[in-house]
Amino acid sequence: MDLETVREYCLRKKGVTEDRPFGEDVLALRVMNKIFALIPMAAVPLSINLKCDPERAIELRDRFEGVLPGYHQNKKHWNTVMLDGSVPDRDVREMIDHSYELIIKGLKKAERQQLMEM
Repeated sequence: MDLETVREYCLRKKGVTEDRPFGEDVLALRVMNKIFALIPMAAVPLSINLKCDPERAIELRDRFEGVLPGYHQNKKHWNTVMLDGSVPDRDVREMIDHSYELIIKGLKKAERQQLMEM
């Protein structure tokens, strides 16, 4: 997957915005102002940091060579997923969906309601 494909996939989700709080080279994708994906755009190969359930994170790291503990993140709750073809696109999309859903699950009831109304 390339940067634009990943970015567009994330932005199609309800309530998602993007910004660059860590400088021009790191794209943050947020839902209700909470980050669910970070993309270091200058990284070679391209990668994406995604929030993940701790047990699932370990399973994914064992299953895919291109899934590593989250770079510059809490390694228990974040994975770095290489976008170099070592992880099938379908699985990358599932990991993005999981990260997005984890953030939504952690929102306050009022925030979830606001998101549903968007």
